[in-house]
Amino acid sequence: MVQRARIKVASIEIDKINQICASIKEIADKTGVEMKGPIPLPTKRLKVTTRKSPSGEGKASWERYEMRIHKRLIDVSADERTLRLIMRVPIPENLNIEIEMVDV
Repeated sequence: MVQRARIKVASIEIDKINQICASIKEIADKTGVEMKGPIPLPTKRLKVTTRKSPSGEGKASWERYEMRIHKRLIDVSADERTLRLIMRVPIPENLNIEIEMVDV
């Protein structure tokens, strides 16, 4: 069976995700392993609506806040050298990365 490393990247800043995906793709090209992705997953939108006035008196005005969580999925062939290089990639703050091994 062939093993693959499935890398899930999530963040609220799309630029950081694209930067990490580009560095992982560069490593995969340099080592010559097969790579699929980055596959964009649906963006999760967290919405919060709050009342502007603290006491409830006056005009009923509301503030709406939204936080978007962008996600990408990358499949890389499980080569030990490649995974070691991927683990050494500097990860910016507010970026979540999960690496799991899957059998294909």
